[in-house]
Amino acid sequence: MDTQLLEAFIAVADSGSFSLAAERIHVTQPAVSKRIALLEDILDCRLFDRIARTVTLTEAGEALLPRAHRILQEFADTRQAISDLSGDISGHLRLAISHHIGLHRLPPILKQFAQRHPSVKIDVDFMDSEKAYEGILQGRFEVAVITLAPQPHPKVETQVVWPDPLVFMVADDHALCSEPQPTLQILCEFPAILPGLGTYTGRMARTVFEEQRVPLPATMATNYLETIKMMVSIGLGWSLLPESMLDDGLQIIRIPDIHIERQLGYIHHREKSLSNAARAFIQLLNSENP
Repeated sequence: MDTQLLEAFIAVADSGSFSLAAERIHVTQPAVSKRIALLEDILDCRLFDRIARTVTLTEAGEALLPRAHRILQEFADTRQAISDLSGDISGHLRLAISHHIGLHRLPPILKQFAQRHPSVKIDVDFMDSEKAYEGILQGRFEVAVITLAPQPHPKVETQVVWPDPLVFMVADDHALCSEPQPTLQILCEFPAILPGLGTYTGRMARTVFEEQRVPLPATMATNYLETIKMMVSIGLGWSLLPESMLDDGLQIIRIPDIHIERQLGYIHHREKSLSNAARAFIQLLNSENP
């Protein structure tokens, strides 16, 4: 079976649209329709229901989707393994990177890697750390550079690269700045802006308050730390942010005996063979934390 047929099928399934799928795989919409029709002929079943402008998977399409992902992944891994036999560092490097790390930690490393290994095509997906973790478990990425999970999965190899202290932060004209002895209880008297409790960082914030038996107040939530920083800087509330994000206009609120630190680093699947390109990238990451 032509892998292009499966690529078109996955693109339509993921986007829910033939036109968006065409943009994603860089072909025309008629070409996508033709590939889907050919795949349906080969399998002798309908893969999509097309009702008005809505495209949804049929029962057969739902059954095919995870298998299509596995077939394409096996094909890509096989092609990479054969390429790696030469010892060359080339081919594709599939990375998942958290938004914060992609902005603040990785640019010089990616630049250095691209300069050293121009034959490698780097495919980067920016996403929440939790989704990147699942992508590694499903074999969709070789390496993810993320906020590390507090309790790693046994099938995932984990390496800390950057310790990342977190601090309570407010605008420098916030009322908390004049508080002589701030506590978690006093913090809770003011609006908070925190990462969603579904994120690793959000869970760390919740754990701190639970351990001190202080109810975490209702908060505004967003998973993007840069957005939280902006909202804090204009006085909308306090937050728990990486100390490295402190700049003019912000102030740290130190609370005695409260020390919070998350770990930033990389993960890969223990049972997945890494390409030469992935090994070279990991070597660069390790040089950040000798």
